[in-house]
Amino acid sequence: MRFDYIDNALTLYLVGEINSATAPTIDHEIDGIIAKKKITSLVLDFDEVTYLSSAGLRIVLRLKQKYGEVSIVNASLEVYDVLSMTGFTTMMTVQRKLAEIDVSNAELIGEGFFSLVYRIDKDTIIKVFRQHTALSEVERELNLAKQAFVLGIPTAISFDVVKVGDRLGVRFEMLDCASLRDVFRDHPERYDEMLHKYADLLTTINTTEPMDPTLPDIKAAWISKGRTCRRYLDHAHYAKLMDLLSGIEDRQTFVHGDCHYKNIMVQGEELLLIDMDTLSRGHPIFELASIYAPYVAFEESDEGNTQRFMGISAEFTQKMFHDLLALYFGKEDESYFKKIGLVAYAHMIWWNQANTPDNHVRHEVCLKKLIALLDEVEDLDIGK
Repeated sequence: MRFDYIDNALTLYLVGEINSATAPTIDHEIDGIIAKKKITSLVLDFDEVTYLSSAGLRIVLRLKQKYGEVSIVNASLEVYDVLSMTGFTTMMTVQRKLAEIDVSNAELIGEGFFSLVYRIDKDTIIKVFRQHTALSEVERELNLAKQAFVLGIPTAISFDVVKVGDRLGVRFEMLDCASLRDVFRDHPERYDEMLHKYADLLTTINTTEPMDPTLPDIKAAWISKGRTCRRYLDHAHYAKLMDLLSGIEDRQTFVHGDCHYKNIMVQGEELLLIDMDTLSRGHPIFELASIYAPYVAFEESDEGNTQRFMGISAEFTQKMFHDLLALYFGKEDESYFKKIGLVAYAHMIWWNQANTPDNHVRHEVCLKKLIALLDEVEDLDIGK
């Protein structure tokens, strides 16, 4: 039996069938490996386990009772079902073996800063995380997507977590469709139709209350981001920024947090969300500020960014955004645009420091815009 032992964490790699015939030998091997080791956590890797009987379950139970911090990884669907039906998944962490997906010949249909979206076939898309994201974080997004779907927010139906090379991804069912960006770009005759649907989608998100009380509070997160500006603002401007952010009304409704037109798919007559990792709860101003950034702020600090990242012109995108806000609010009001912009520029200063700290031009442009709006805006009430 293979094993890894690093910093008092032991991983055992079990193989084959664990039944009444093989269990005594396996149990003896495990005791021999553990002997005289100080163990703070024990992981049982079931990647090569093909069958688990009651005798195998007794081994797992004995180890759990003796060592406490015991978990199982890479359990096949059949083995996972056995562990689930017998209650082991409620007493310890059990992770299923992830399906492996090859996207080398798949169509890239969406691209963001943190993820890529591929079409695998007519009915399936895969969202792949660019970075080495923890399985727990990916599973969290999967659960959030399912929660939103049940509550009536139009989302692609999410199925499971998958492996794509050395990265993790989420598999969604998506019938033949295109991104909202593609429809805006390729079907200008549908502009008004899609814009109304987009405004309706935002309204649905921002008026629906989540079931999960532990969903992150976006106001608290953005106040924390605002503190990044302390070193760049004088005392009066910084104090005003924090007062304005703190004064935003607390809400218990969904905020998607990244609802731009590349994260929205058009399936028939319906718009569907495909990216839920930023889902939180709070005031709609944070929703609108989160799309002000890619629609307006990035272009201001990096000419051509919209065309490169979004694949459509800055002129179209900014007009679309102004039209979208007019529909969302039911009127045109430049003061709302400025208030949303103030929140967005504070976010941009934090984002730039966290992700592209060497981009001094972006920092200076956003800081200048923020200071100008702090001199003009007296409250962040947007009437929603």
